[in-house]
Amino acid sequence: MSAEGVGFAVEATDGPARAGRLRLPHGTVRTPAFIPVGTQGTVKGVSPAELEAVGAEMILANAYHLYLRPGHELIAGLGGLHRFTGWDRPILTDSGGYQVFSLARINEVTDDGVWFQSHIDGSRHFITPELVIEIEAALGADVVMALDECPPGRTDRQTAARAVERTQVWLERCLSSFEGRWGPDQLLLPVVQGGTYLDLRLESLERARELRAWSGYGIGGLSVGEPKEEMFAVLAGLEPALPRESVRYLMGVGYPTDLLQAVRLGYDIFDCVAPTRNGRNGTAFTSEGTVNVKVAAWRDDGRPIEPSCGCWACTNYTRAYIRHLFVASELLGLRALSIHNLYFLTDLTRQARSAIEESRFESWVSEWLRRYEASG
Repeated sequence: MSAEGVGFAVEATDGPARAGRLRLPHGTVRTPAFIPVGTQGTVKGVSPAELEAVGAEMILANAYHLYLRPGHELIAGLGGLHRFTGWDRPILTDSGGYQVFSLARINEVTDDGVWFQSHIDGSRHFITPELVIEIEAALGADVVMALDECPPGRTDRQTAARAVERTQVWLERCLSSFEGRWGPDQLLLPVVQGGTYLDLRLESLERARELRAWSGYGIGGLSVGEPKEEMFAVLAGLEPALPRESVRYLMGVGYPTDLLQAVRLGYDIFDCVAPTRNGRNGTAFTSEGTVNVKVAAWRDDGRPIEPSCGCWACTNYTRAYIRHLFVASELLGLRALSIHNLYFLTDLTRQARSAIEESRFESWVSEWLRRYEASG
């Protein structure tokens, strides 16, 4: 941790599982932690006050989307992303690399950068590591991610190796640009790539470590279509090589079992659109698995979505009412279920943290997963 107090510290361990604190200019994030995704400066359908109520301590926004609309210069002119969104707690900005490769019509990828056409209006853009840092600096996030190349799941070794090489070249340029724009309080994190090839992952990590001592590492390019057992094998093999006092950010993972297995393997923070996307589509996260709220069994069910849940939706509404809202296509249903799913994941990480601190994590997580998986 730096002299100014910004950085990460591990406070307790139970096997590889860790409980820690990530101190940032806009507050502290206790880990393990789930980060709600506010891609365009908003977590869909959920207000900042409601995010605080579910226990969120940091949100994610996306540089690619905010660059295209409304524009990073406009946001900077209005006081930065915190003021623009009304969220005064920590913000992490993704570089937008994943979105460039998944959403945009790409014309050419080179070591210099990426030519692409906007998915919004077809306009042509050239994104570079330097431009990404310029965008993220203008947004004013607490944690910014370096630009990386994210190959698709099940990619071949040659493609994965090329992504590692390009990610390293871009990281060096991001770092050079970052050091000229940012003060000591903001954190730039590299992204470790390499597909499901552990030796490439270890190479990517080692090359990043040769540049400087980082406060954390993003683990990208997983949960993108590869078999789950391969993802967990990579995470297990990579963990011993990761510095203990650096936060470990597993990007794009947010289903309950995946999140808990990753905590079990020694990873700290996670983000995913799954809780809100599933909420909008009528799927509830519960300790008995995911449930389609339109099921006939909920038609006259007077219980809350999750009997032990303390969220706003479970405190105020029954399963029957939530089902009615979705059947009637009422917007309140989408909001209520999104809030519930976010609370479910943040509460799950709180429970995991307590179990780590009390040296009972392995027994707790084993029992939780047994019940969850037995329910189908």
